[in-house]
Amino acid sequence: MGTPKTQRRIRRSRDEARQLILAAAEQILRESGPEAVNVRAVATRVGLTDAAVNHHFGTRDELLETLLRHAGRRLKDALDAAAEQWKETGASVRQLVDIMADLYADGSYGELALRLHLSGWRDRGSGMLGTVVTVLHERRSQACVAAGRGAPSMAETQFVVGLLHQTVALDPLFGAPFRFSAGARRSDEPALEQKKKAWTAMFEAALAGEPALAGGE
Repeated sequence: MGTPKTQRRIRRSRDEARQLILAAAEQILRESGPEAVNVRAVATRVGLTDAAVNHHFGTRDELLETLLRHAGRRLKDALDAAAEQWKETGASVRQLVDIMADLYADGSYGELALRLHLSGWRDRGSGMLGTVVTVLHERRSQACVAAGRGAPSMAETQFVVGLLHQTVALDPLFGAPFRFSAGARRSDEPALEQKKKAWTAMFEAALAGEPALAGGE
C-alpha cells in the first residue's frame, strides 16, 4: 500500500477568507433565518475551524453585524449605480423599489436588522440612501419650480425615502398581519409584483405632492 495522501491546505488571503465566511453566513441566513447563523454552522459550511471564523470576526454578534453591513453595502452599490443612471434618464422610483424589494423579499435581512436593533445595535454610518435622496430631491425641486411652487424640504425627501425603505424591508415580516388587521383575507395576499406597483405609485405621489411635514422649508 502506498502512503496515504494528505489533504492540501488551501491558503487564502484575509479578504478571500472573510468573503467566503460571509457568503456562507448569508446562505444560512436565507435558508433558516438569523437564529441559525452561528460560528459553528458557518465554520462547518466552509470547512474551517470555529477558531478560524472567530479570528476573522471575533464573535457571533460581530459576524451578524458584519453580515448586515455586507448587505447594506450591496444595496448602496446597487442604488448608487442606479442614481448614476438617473442623471441621464431621470430618477425612477420603480427601480428604487425593485432594488430594495429584491434584497428583502425573503424577510431574512429585515429580520436580521430588526433583531440587531432590538438588541441595542445601531448603525453609525452616514446613510446608505444618501445618493438616492440627493437625486430624488433634485427632481422634486425641479418639479416644484416648474409648477410654480416653493422649494421642497430636504427633510421631507429624506422622510419619504426612509419610509419607503422601512415599508419594503419590513413587509415580508409584518405586511400580511397588518393587512389582515385592515380586513384583507390572507388568501388575498398580493403578489410581489402587485406590491411593487402599489409602493411605486404611493411613493411617487408622496414625492410629487405638496409639502406635508410641519416646519418644512
